[in-house]
Amino acid sequence: MENKGLLSHSRFENNGSGDSNRDQSSKRRKILEQKKVMDQLIDVACAQKDHLSSFPSFHHFNCGGLSLYLQSGHGNKLSHSVKKYVQNLLKINMAGPYGSQWPTEEKVKHREMVSTHAHYIFVHETSNANANGMSSKSDAEKTTTTLNKKDPVVAFVHFRFILEETIPVLYVYELQIEPRFQGRGLGTFLMELIELIACKVNCMGAVVFTVQKANSKALNFYQSKLRYTISSISPSRVNLSMAVETSYEILCKAFNEDAKAVLEGEVKTVRGESACEDDQAESLHCFC
Repeated sequence: MENKGLLSHSRFENNGSGDSNRDQSSKRRKILEQKKVMDQLIDVACAQKDHLSSFPSFHHFNCGGLSLYLQSGHGNKLSHSVKKYVQNLLKINMAGPYGSQWPTEEKVKHREMVSTHAHYIFVHETSNANANGMSSKSDAEKTTTTLNKKDPVVAFVHFRFILEETIPVLYVYELQIEPRFQGRGLGTFLMELIELIACKVNCMGAVVFTVQKANSKALNFYQSKLRYTISSISPSRVNLSMAVETSYEILCKAFNEDAKAVLEGEVKTVRGESACEDDQAESLHCFC
């Protein structure tokens, strides 16, 4: 009888263990299924050839005496002249905020800019000779990936679609505007477009980017005017020691509850090593 009792108790324990294993297996399957859905969402967004096509009202910017138009581009299709322009504008705007780190960061940016994953929006100044001609062109012609060589580029946005902490996001790598066009509403206009591309068409959970702490003008612009928040994955909110050591903040604007919980939610700050130390080697640098 005692042996029966022991055997019976053993079966009970095994059944409990089996239930636990099944629960864990079910959770793993659910996580893998969710990741598969998120990966597919990213793939669909990346496959789009022209992210401007859904927003005809954003094909032109006519404000404050400016006459500009926008075109889409891709990192692996940039002409030599456009590459040189991007490199030069990055240096003009970002060498100051980076300081002594710039030579190293410049090399990283040169690699990032030509990636097959890099999507671009280029802003052109409409020349007087083309001002009337542009209005007669079709929307498709205005947003082709072949850049108009006659009208100079004055600003650009480099963005990608990635998973950030299990959340599909539009990550802005660069938002660069020539100094003479800054402070005239163009930065706000471009960020409004980026948010529409992220949430209205591609179902991204958030827009995310990184700003150098030394770029106080950009930090104030994004936080005060556009209502972006310092993300819960930013070093200053993850690790107290890193808050002093790192030179950047990660900002975000979430569009749904899941993204808000992960990217904007409260997190416990920790001391010492953190998995966040090397998360965003690719930092955004914005001059608006």
